[in-house]
Amino acid sequence: MLLAIDAGNTNTLFAIHDGTAWRAQWRTSTSTIRTADEYIIWLTQLMALKGLKPADINRCVISTVVPQSLFHLRNLSRRYFGIDPLVVGDDQDVDLGIGVNIDNPKEAGADRLVNAIGGHVAYPGALLIIDSGTATTFDVISSAGDFEGGVIAPGINLSLIALHNAAAKLPRIEIRRPAHAIGRNTVEAMQSGVFWGYIALIEGMCARIQLEYPEKLTVVATGGVASLFEGATNAIHHFDHDLTIRGLLEIHARNAHVADDRRKRFKAD
Repeated sequence: MLLAIDAGNTNTLFAIHDGTAWRAQWRTSTSTIRTADEYIIWLTQLMALKGLKPADINRCVISTVVPQSLFHLRNLSRRYFGIDPLVVGDDQDVDLGIGVNIDNPKEAGADRLVNAIGGHVAYPGALLIIDSGTATTFDVISSAGDFEGGVIAPGINLSLIALHNAAAKLPRIEIRRPAHAIGRNTVEAMQSGVFWGYIALIEGMCARIQLEYPEKLTVVATGGVASLFEGATNAIHHFDHDLTIRGLLEIHARNAHVADDRRKRFKAD
């Protein structure tokens, strides 16, 4: 079975695929100091609830935008599963199989490239992928599957924290879709500004990007807070919460020979 790990700035996703379907998915807060020993205690207990055990895992792929967490995640794979993992964006022998058509391809975050692949294998034609996490990214993927660049904006949670921290009298609030744009109190006004402000951001950026790009774009939303926007705008055509792990699964499939070679060398050592 394949263990896919996606470590974002806020949350880290662990998912297990049995070769046919995803058997389980779990999220934990991203930590740069959580050790491999701590990860395995947590993960083993969750695996047991699904009837799984560490010996079932024979492959591992990792994507992270937090370099400080990679050491511990790599150790987790090596020490407890006996696997030298494939690491997207860090291992030079891992071929993504797509073009990265920006000024400096190394600047493209691993998460954005994984999303590009996950979107391309699921949806035909050119794509605009919106990932709502710590940051909100808008990435253009050509009909050939190449990464064409995009937009990075502050995430909705980050905006709420900044608003609360910078303004002494504004409270910290939960994200929720308000019934009206005009707030009748401070909390409603803040919720409206954040929620409908982000809807306006999404609609405005989708329209502006489409004006610049020659191919018709299908808009796909993913990420931790993407579900908040379902039913609130027609600018998004699909909500796909498995986009990233689908990309990791595809990357591992494209590099199966690399994984096999590493497994043989790792066991020999």
